[in-house]
Amino acid sequence: MAVSISRKRSKSSRKQEAKQCYFGLTILFNFLSRISVLVFLIILIYMWSSFSTLITGNIIHVCFSTRKFNSLYCVSAGTQPSFEIPTSTNNTSSIITPEMDQGNATTEPGKFPDIPYLVASKVDVNDRDKRVANAVKVVEEQLQLHRSWRSKSNKNYATCDGQGIYVYDLPSKFNKDMVGQCHDMVPWQNFCGYLSNEGLGEPIARLGKGWYKTHQYSLELIFHSRVLKHPCRVYDEKIAKLFYVPFYGGLDILRWHFKNVSNDVKDSLGLELVTWLERQGPWKRNSGKDHVFVLGKISWDFRRSRDSPWGTRLLELDKMQNPIKLLIERQPWHVNDIGIPHPTNFHPHTDNDIIAWQLKIIRSNRRNLVSFAGAARVDAEDKIRSTLIDQCTSLGNGKCHFLNCSCVKCDEAESIIELFVESEFCLQPTGDSPTRKSVFDSLISGCIPVLFDPFTAYYQYPWHLPHQHDKYSVFMDKKEVTQMNVNVVEKLANISSRERENMRRYIIYELLPGLVYGDYNAELDKFHDAFAITMNNLLQRVSRLEGPHNN
Repeated sequence: MAVSISRKRSKSSRKQEAKQCYFGLTILFNFLSRISVLVFLIILIYMWSSFSTLITGNIIHVCFSTRKFNSLYCVSAGTQPSFEIPTSTNNTSSIITPEMDQGNATTEPGKFPDIPYLVASKVDVNDRDKRVANAVKVVEEQLQLHRSWRSKSNKNYATCDGQGIYVYDLPSKFNKDMVGQCHDMVPWQNFCGYLSNEGLGEPIARLGKGWYKTHQYSLELIFHSRVLKHPCRVYDEKIAKLFYVPFYGGLDILRWHFKNVSNDVKDSLGLELVTWLERQGPWKRNSGKDHVFVLGKISWDFRRSRDSPWGTRLLELDKMQNPIKLLIERQPWHVNDIGIPHPTNFHPHTDNDIIAWQLKIIRSNRRNLVSFAGAARVDAEDKIRSTLIDQCTSLGNGKCHFLNCSCVKCDEAESIIELFVESEFCLQPTGDSPTRKSVFDSLISGCIPVLFDPFTAYYQYPWHLPHQHDKYSVFMDKKEVTQMNVNVVEKLANISSRERENMRRYIIYELLPGLVYGDYNAELDKFHDAFAITMNNLLQRVSRLEGPHNN
């Protein structure tokens, strides 16, 4: 459904949006009132059986619509991301869990505290500040290490020079069989359309060539199809230096997420995979250090805590500490977790596809100063979203456009991209976890992202985003915003047109090509896409490994 973008958003238009939401609820109520008690009970029983695993303790998190499923982390909400702070910068693998009040070492499911609250509230303030500073220093040191692995090659693909890539031919239960379960993977919809075209999904004709209905959790399929055609791929494991494990761990999580199964069942395939790998010669030679996994969900979903029902414990297994894990969101204090871009809906086939899109968005009439596509999180502790919505909608002068995802299907790429292409700045508050696919949607639309938490992007993507954050984004501390010390829209209005233009040109011409994944037959020459950048850096990294296999 297209969203019309008006030059001015009056109070009457905001009232009209509210009426539309209310009208929809009225229709739903009238419909339900006509259903017999027996039919209604049958529906309730079905819904209970389908979503029983989503109701745990004091947390009730049920997704009944495709809009919710496609908002960033609805399916992941409830993961327990207990930020763990290293005790020392001398050993980045040495990690402790901070003691929280009443000995609770994890944050509440779906809640991400600010860094100052990652440590115990009972400790001395000075000691707490030191530990927080140390934690941040560890993150920055790891990112600096990751950046040191960047390839210097000016070619789309680095010269192989004997650094062959071996792709394991895993038993189909570890990947293809899960794709075949797409029909009942999500109870309320057929998920197969999203997994078609090698994970790109179905084409979006309205947005033009190279645009697809790509789901944010499709990265495993997209990467697998590309690496099979990589020019450095070898079929003899003895001459390979990098080993790619095409395990669809994100789909493994997703297929059990809405079923009432035990944690043992959720963990079983990952444990079986590790057992299978331990029997392979390449794994034995280097203890998995030269192996890479691409996992299409956030790191927390693979780090299930205690007896929580959310996700698996794949990345907590001892045998999984050595390999490189590429994820759309990394665990900031695990050096072998590396963040790579969320897949967007744009998958160019040739250089000309990228150039055509660059020309289109650089010439776009950006009628909105600020836009925000999202919904309020009334149960969120920091209230950042509610504050931003209030600031955006209270102006009434057309400077800020709020696309209310409570009333509009924001999973439709057309709605989001059309809004972002017509906006100067795009607000990107955190959701159920720090990162957002929307950050990359805004960047590839030439809309300058406004961030409120450094973990949303700055501590995540060392290979694809530069260290100079102010070249492509604006940062505002969310405490200052939620305490009403800063009016976001007014502050953004004070940024000069020249500064905006410089940032936009940098985003469009320098960053954009490296943030998108070309299609499965991509023929890119001038540009390095997100896949090429990642693979080149992996080859650079593996060339520095020490071990019997790399001497």
